[in-house]
Amino acid sequence: MNFQQLRSVREAVRCGFNLTEAAQVLHTSQPGVSRQIRELEDELGIALFARLGKRLTGLTAPGDHLLPIIERVLLESRNLRQAGQEFLAQEEGYLSIAATHSQARYALPVAVQEFRRRFPNVRLHLHQGSPKQIAQMLLEGEADVGIATEALSDYPQLVALPCYRWTHSLIAPPGHALLEGPLTIERLAAYPLVTYDSGFTGRTRIDLAFAAAGLKPDLAITAMDADVIKTYVELGIGVGIVANVAFEAERDTRLRAVDAGHLFGINQTKLAVRRGVYLRAYVYAFIEAFAPTLTRAAVDEELGGSAAEEPEALPAAALAQLLAQAPNAAIAPQTR
Repeated sequence: MNFQQLRSVREAVRCGFNLTEAAQVLHTSQPGVSRQIRELEDELGIALFARLGKRLTGLTAPGDHLLPIIERVLLESRNLRQAGQEFLAQEEGYLSIAATHSQARYALPVAVQEFRRRFPNVRLHLHQGSPKQIAQMLLEGEADVGIATEALSDYPQLVALPCYRWTHSLIAPPGHALLEGPLTIERLAAYPLVTYDSGFTGRTRIDLAFAAAGLKPDLAITAMDADVIKTYVELGIGVGIVANVAFEAERDTRLRAVDAGHLFGINQTKLAVRRGVYLRAYVYAFIEAFAPTLTRAAVDEELGGSAAEEPEALPAAALAQLLAQAPNAAIAPQTR
């Protein structure tokens, strides 16, 4: 048994059982991938894949049970390499951070500056995307750390840690009627709005507030970028709703802001890492620079507490029963 066999199985599943695509990902040939899978099946004594002729059509029942174990072995091999590199280069390496535009533009700069001061030999790479894209980058290993307000808690493969709380603000040009008097959802509904796209920066709470009041907002423009929102508010397209951290009085001199937390509630930004991934010392340092309450001890406690929630591996008795099956037994594919 070798890692290339395990990678061949994993990529075959990820590529929808298309061995040609799996071969491209693994930088090898399609017959090579097919051979690796066959050799692993022969060694285990079971069929991992259901077939129609030479074509893979899905996972068998034992294949479906063994896939999480294969994934875990490959993840731990990656952790082992990183642990070795940790001792060779305690303060050198690469850190990939995925964040929404609002986080990258307004929340991250101070933490990045502090991190660069402490770890000048660590190369930083910053990805920007939607919360769902950030989660996917974490799951695929493209990012070490993900930061967003939405979506990260929806994935059981990720551990999402609370960082800081924030509210929305109404922004409008000086002298606008909404800047005077109590700000209510009814008054706000009377004006065209410029705010975030669905799934970005607390937009869910905005939608819920209007729905609870039985009102439908007049959305003039939506965007994922607070700077874009502010630009169109300055042009008079509508009034804006942005995260309060996105308004900077010394820079946004053509706008005024009013807190709207009483309308849309309190949001919480989260920092996520993939469950079970080995974290280098400088990753812990970056996390604490971004959210001082998330010390290494606090992060380890969260990671340790989450381990109990992981799906259990196939019990040894059940695994033994599967492996005892005849290699050529017909096994119906399990719907995934």
